[in-house]
Amino acid sequence: MAHPTDGSRPSSARIYAHLLGSTDDTHGADREAADMLVSAFPSIRDAGRANRGFLLRAVREIAAAGVTQFLDLGSGLPVHPNVHDVARTLHSGARVVYVDNDPAVVSHRQATVDGDGVVTVDGDLRDPKEILEHPRVRATLDFDRPIGLIAVAVLHFVPGDVHAVVASLRDALAPGSHLAVTHACSETMSEEEIKIGEAIYQRTSNPVNLRTRAEINALFDGFDLLPPGLVPPADWRPVAPEFEPYPERSHEMLAAVGALSR
Repeated sequence: MAHPTDGSRPSSARIYAHLLGSTDDTHGADREAADMLVSAFPSIRDAGRANRGFLLRAVREIAAAGVTQFLDLGSGLPVHPNVHDVARTLHSGARVVYVDNDPAVVSHRQATVDGDGVVTVDGDLRDPKEILEHPRVRATLDFDRPIGLIAVAVLHFVPGDVHAVVASLRDALAPGSHLAVTHACSETMSEEEIKIGEAIYQRTSNPVNLRTRAEINALFDGFDLLPPGLVPPADWRPVAPEFEPYPERSHEMLAAVGALSR
């Protein structure tokens, strides 16, 4: 699957970074697509920021459960704090592998983020086996120990049987591993929002695939959902406002964290 790096076609990773307020490594096509989304339904910027807030809280909670290594799928462009920044506030030696299928994202992360115990690899979620067997993934993470599997704002870009994809990844994990997910939900958006959002993302290298609440919940087969279960991102273990860099609320996404039950 081609991913143009010259900026002629917008990418979901750069649109997301722009919605978060980043101007690094974004292009005119990305900003135009992001502005079209915001114009069509202004809450989309809040959705991106609420999603990021969930990511940071989820990583902290997973790390607090004793997990010291993370596999971040569809990591996108780096936006501080990153997964390894948060994990290392609890475990200084936490190890993180970032995975993305956009060559521009991978090269940017490798140049700006990679270091001791932190690596970025090229990988496509449509081929989870390739990710799991990647030499740099295997050299960085110990699959005999718990891993925090992060799939935030990425699975709705995976067409077809996404449950089989997640199951393949789950089956490679050790007991004590966790899964964190946010996913765009067709039941929490209006028909107009769905129509506009799908049309705009169809122009990108990553068309969106909305799923129902039941379909999103099924992604956690084999995991025990942590309280409060599957909820809007801002409602998942919120913190005091003074400690929340992304206090926005949104209805477009659902979010949850599960612990591997075997």
